[in-house]
Amino acid sequence: MSDMLVNLLKLPPLEPSLEAMRQASVVVRRAAPYEITRVRRFVEQHFTTYWADEISVGYANKPVSVYLAIRGGEVIGFSAYECTRRGFFGPTGVADSERGQGVGKALLLASLHGLAQMGYAYGIIGGVGPVEFYARTVGATLIPDSTPGVYADPLIDPAPPRGAEPPR
Repeated sequence: MSDMLVNLLKLPPLEPSLEAMRQASVVVRRAAPYEITRVRRFVEQHFTTYWADEISVGYANKPVSVYLAIRGGEVIGFSAYECTRRGFFGPTGVADSERGQGVGKALLLASLHGLAQMGYAYGIIGGVGPVEFYARTVGATLIPDSTPGVYADPLIDPAPPRGAEPPR
């Protein structure tokens, strides 16, 4: 999968997405270090151990570079940045039952605004799946010849957990 480039100087504002989430009883906020086990379980259950490993780096960053979407005290989505490489967004994911409601957009914007606050002018979305979503939401463009990028030569789990796939 290819990488995408995002101009962080031209991001849509974050507040309207956060307000839309509040109206839908979803809180989008920066993760706290004492939540790492619950968040890690969510990521492993709904996505992959590889992604759970990646976001562990985000919990070591100061400030934490992981955002959560929470409904009724439960994690329904996450996003991370500055984990795999400097200036990179991801991984990110939203529970299947919560997709199509703006949660992914709010998490994406929160993390990309986090990269911009660190001083980056451009961000990289690594190993992109939903190209159209990123292009439409933040004007991301494909980076030519970026496959496999930083995800080359991964370790392969001889017995991956059910539903797991190799890193992006």
